[in-house]
Amino acid sequence: MTRQPPAIDTLVEPDRVHKSVYVDPDLFELEMDRIFGHAWVYVGHESQIPNVGDYHQALIGREAVVMVRGEDGKPHVLYNRCPHKGAKLLAQPCGNAGRFLRCPFHGWNFRCDGRLLSVPAREGYEDTRFDLRDPAFSVRRVACQQSYRGFVFARLAESGPSLEEFLGDIRLTLDNFCDRAPEGEVEVAGGVFRVWQRSNWKIFFENLNDTSHPMVTHESAVNAARAEYQHRGDGGQMPFQLHIIEGNGEPYDFWAGLEMVAYDRGHSYMGAIFTPPTDPVSLGHQAALEAVHGPEKTHEILSVQRHNSIIYPSCAPHTSFQQLRVIRPVAVDRTLVEIYTFRLKGAPEDYFQRSITYANIVNSPSSNVMPDDIEVYARVQEGLATDGGDWVSLHREAGREQGDGNGRYTGGGLSELPMRNQFRAWAEYMGEEA
Repeated sequence: MTRQPPAIDTLVEPDRVHKSVYVDPDLFELEMDRIFGHAWVYVGHESQIPNVGDYHQALIGREAVVMVRGEDGKPHVLYNRCPHKGAKLLAQPCGNAGRFLRCPFHGWNFRCDGRLLSVPAREGYEDTRFDLRDPAFSVRRVACQQSYRGFVFARLAESGPSLEEFLGDIRLTLDNFCDRAPEGEVEVAGGVFRVWQRSNWKIFFENLNDTSHPMVTHESAVNAARAEYQHRGDGGQMPFQLHIIEGNGEPYDFWAGLEMVAYDRGHSYMGAIFTPPTDPVSLGHQAALEAVHGPEKTHEILSVQRHNSIIYPSCAPHTSFQQLRVIRPVAVDRTLVEIYTFRLKGAPEDYFQRSITYANIVNSPSSNVMPDDIEVYARVQEGLATDGGDWVSLHREAGREQGDGNGRYTGGGLSELPMRNQFRAWAEYMGEEA
């Protein structure tokens, strides 16, 4: 018999949270229902399925879904399940299913939008309740799906806010992500990193806009980058590959000066760490934008400088280097993170190659940076399982944030505002009244 999880309203306080939110498996199951069963969750980008029959698999909480390009040219998000015997229709993470989806068990065929196309030995269904036109015999669609500038989100619940209402002002991150492309569109390119983390999904999400950890967690990587630069001994500008590692070693005063903004529903962003360089690669991108928009509009686009943005509870876009990290909770202490790199359509090829470089140096599981984080996440998970204390502190600059009355909150660059904001949303989703 499943035990009753602790009362939700006792777990989250304005400046701390109870450790059970990270380690209680029953609370995790409740999250799968109340958060991932009701929030808009990122599924994929339309560019991942350019042709009819192309598909991309994803998880929405516990539900395995697949995004498929239909004959109508639109993406369709379907449950990855045959309505006949329940077999999984598509096994690979991505690919092309051909002109229709075919169940590998009994050969039922479906259109790429999920509608039943044909069944073998059809005469055996005569004088039964089977009806080819009955939606019950088609692949089930998710309750709601919407696309925002090519980014596809889905919601399992029938009722709730529209995608644009859900995103609110965090939409500016996705707008800027695309506006940086001279053609106004982006596409997934360069493959994907898939990283298994031995920790609760919320630990990763909280760390994205945690500015007090880099100089501690990444100390060895920073020292290695500085040592390599000194070893070169030429006194020139630090190479880009070293600069994006060494930047984690900035002092607390630097981080305190960054912009920190949070929104209702758990979304947030932090200001950019790296000042846009004036190297030939950056200037080439700027010139490509100016050729389309002119200097004034280009300046407006490039002046939006954000490092990590959080679209709670499922993804984190990085506009400056065209990265997107997707969070797939699997168990209370196990999380799959997928990292995608995007190409800006119309931008010079070397600009895309720099994004690939950033992905390999910062977001690769074999980089000098990410393993530090994964190790710390696992240590947090292990530490929370002990009797060393019941509460997790979120006290830094608590009560100092400023709200505008319209769901936007600002705090100091070292503030734990984003974490408190996420748990405010967590409590709203998880509450009985929800």
